[in-house]
Amino acid sequence: MITTYKLNANQLSEEIIKSIKEAFGNKDIEITVSDEMDATEYLLSSEANKKHLYKSIEQFKNGEVISMTVAELQAKYLK
Repeated sequence: MITTYKLNANQLSEEIIKSIKEAFGNKDIEITVSDEMDATEYLLSSEANKKHLYKSIEQFKNGEVISMTVAELQAKYLK
């Protein structure tokens, strides 16, 4: 089982630890703590992503966009 807890460090409490213990029982677990990277930081984190982002921004500025409703997207890509 994998469970992700997203919270502010100030929200850490004995209750959180208790809920983890209850969820995993007597199993060995691994806990990784990291600060959350925001979406823009992630998109700019590699040269390929950065180029793709800037290209998309230019396309948007030039009116090169495709507009679809959620229903149209689902019909096209969730077949």
